[in-house]
Amino acid sequence: MARKTTELWHTGIVAAPIAGLMTSEALHAADIRWLPDPGSFRFMADPFGIWRDGRLTVFVEALDYRIKRGEIHYVTFDADGAVAAQGLALREPFHLSYPVVLEDGGEVFMLPEGHRSGKLTLYRAGSFPDRWMPVQSLLDLPAIDASPVQYNDRWWMFFALPGDGNRAMRELHVAFADTLRGRWRLHPANPVRTALDSARPGGTPFEHDGVLYLPTQDCVGGYGRGISLLRFDTLTEARVETSVVSSLRPQGLRGGWDDGLHTLSAAGPVTLIDVKRLDPSPGRFWIDVQRRLRRLLP
Repeated sequence: MARKTTELWHTGIVAAPIAGLMTSEALHAADIRWLPDPGSFRFMADPFGIWRDGRLTVFVEALDYRIKRGEIHYVTFDADGAVAAQGLALREPFHLSYPVVLEDGGEVFMLPEGHRSGKLTLYRAGSFPDRWMPVQSLLDLPAIDASPVQYNDRWWMFFALPGDGNRAMRELHVAFADTLRGRWRLHPANPVRTALDSARPGGTPFEHDGVLYLPTQDCVGGYGRGISLLRFDTLTEARVETSVVSSLRPQGLRGGWDDGLHTLSAAGPVTLIDVKRLDPSPGRFWIDVQRRLRRLLP
């Protein structure tokens, strides 16, 4: 019997804007600084960042296999690039991940994935970066990896949905609204794309030379193996046409972390990524046993 492996992710800051990383060659040539190691059987994935007062704050899904329920943590860097603060940003009774963070109307919002809650909830920063208050539900759907963007005087949101047959990895869905807080309407052509290598969102949509692009996950052969950059050739309320323009791969970005790359997110002059390795260490077995025992104890 093959030994069970543990999926671990690590987050890096690439010293280039996202529009300069549209090919795998450009990503591999860029300078990358890695976040602090979270420790054994823990990972930091799904990075999204925002600049405030000259400091970059990166939000991540933080998961400890001893608990196995994702939380949103933050790491703030000072003007010299040193870690200035880090800690818990958001915790819920259900798993959280993919903490998209954005500004609108002078306020800072977060749109994390919490699809096990059955809906997509928008949070507002009460005290940035570690206090967030739920504002409203944007979609009464268990949206996965929802990625909003303002484009051509309209808000667009790209997301996946859970379901059988790897539905979350192979279908791209779209919603649109006049404002961030809605009302959000589902696109009549949903799913607008069906492809295991280029449908599930994997980072921030961005505009380049007037064209909208979306990083998507390549899940052929396994979850989050790489990034496929999707171009929107047509994006209207009635019609969506897309095409893949490039593929980005993790090999060679960080030694020993060649098993996946599933986030490419914009943060002004820098871009955030994460890379994966599959750890065959047997310690995971005992961590799983202890976690199950804790659930059984009163």
